Amino acid sequence: MKLHTTNTAGLNLFTAYGDDYAAVNQEKHQKNIILLPDSIVPEWTTATVISLTEADMQILLGLGTEIILLGTGKRLRFPPGELLRPFAQAGIGLDVMDLQAACRTYNILAAEGRKVAAALLFD
Repeated sequence: MKLHTTNTAGLNLFTAYGDDYAAVNQEKHQKNIILLPDSIVPEWTTATVISLTEADMQILLGLGTEIILLGTGKRLRFPPGELLRPFAQAGIGLDVMDLQAACRTYNILAAEGRKVAAALLFD
């Protein structure tokens, strides 16, 4: 079944993923990245979910998106609550999920033309 009939030409999309990588338009990435439909922010942080800082999250807040998918590696892990509150206050959706779910969800939302970003943290 075909889920989307929109034209995705020119969009940055995930084309493959595994436990330790995500491929964007066939290019493999193994370090933390932020993916937007029109750009990539390589190595946006060296942090893990446990060591994320307010400065890391400020980068995400400044992306100009309506929703951010935070991929937390092989398994779902939540950052401290105080790092999540500013997103609600700014009216930006922040969904925390494992890396593979973030890749799949990002592709769907980007194909729909949504202002979405995927911020991936590799274990």
